[in-house]
Amino acid sequence: MANIYSIHDALQKHSIKLLVGIVAAVSVGGLVEIAPLFLIESTIEKVDGMRPYTPLELAGRNIYIREGCYLCHSQQIRPFRDEVERYGPYSLAAESMYDHPFQWGSKRTGPDLARVGGKYSDDWHVRHLSNPQSVVPESVMPSYAFLATTPISGADIADHLKTLRVVGVPYTDDQIANATQDFAAQATPDGAPADFAARYAKASSRDFDGNPEQVTEMDALVAYLQMLGTLVDFPKIVPDADFNR
Repeated sequence: MANIYSIHDALQKHSIKLLVGIVAAVSVGGLVEIAPLFLIESTIEKVDGMRPYTPLELAGRNIYIREGCYLCHSQQIRPFRDEVERYGPYSLAAESMYDHPFQWGSKRTGPDLARVGGKYSDDWHVRHLSNPQSVVPESVMPSYAFLATTPISGADIADHLKTLRVVGVPYTDDQIANATQDFAAQATPDGAPADFAARYAKASSRDFDGNPEQVTEMDALVAYLQMLGTLVDFPKIVPDADFNR
């Protein structure tokens, strides 16, 4: 014990020795944390159902980020009982594996949106985005009514898919080649053709904003919101007991 105290005393009195000790301790700790990441195939467990965003959903996500929606709404349900009871099954890492950037966080002026897909109708989302107080009187959210009158063509969406493939999102050549076509097809009132469904499993196709005459930014944003949390079959991934423990 006396020897330990003498070493500690020596380090306290000699700044160079103390600095060397700090560097050594941090280096060892860093190696212990980082080295395993290079020895495993993936740090994210694969989950059935996950797929890249459709071109229309991706455009909607871009609008979501552009308008700063992430500043008030997180997309991360933490594994705490109160969060699970309020929002649904806690978030899995795989759900954000294709997000650049991800929408995690716990700062919420509005509710978490990780499980909002299918919770409300398209009409509800359009009314909420156009006049939030009409459906949630206490809301402090501003109006985004202009989205419903702003057309969007998706002319450059294929380039966005190509860029995301560079950083690891597994878009195929077929998906990139048909990106502009799929963008428009998903928002058609009659629904997208079968080849679209083959490229994007569990992707809903319809007129999202209630205006079949044109594809608008409202179509894209609602399409994005309506898919959040709908790709993973959670009862098969995590038992109900884990949700409420």
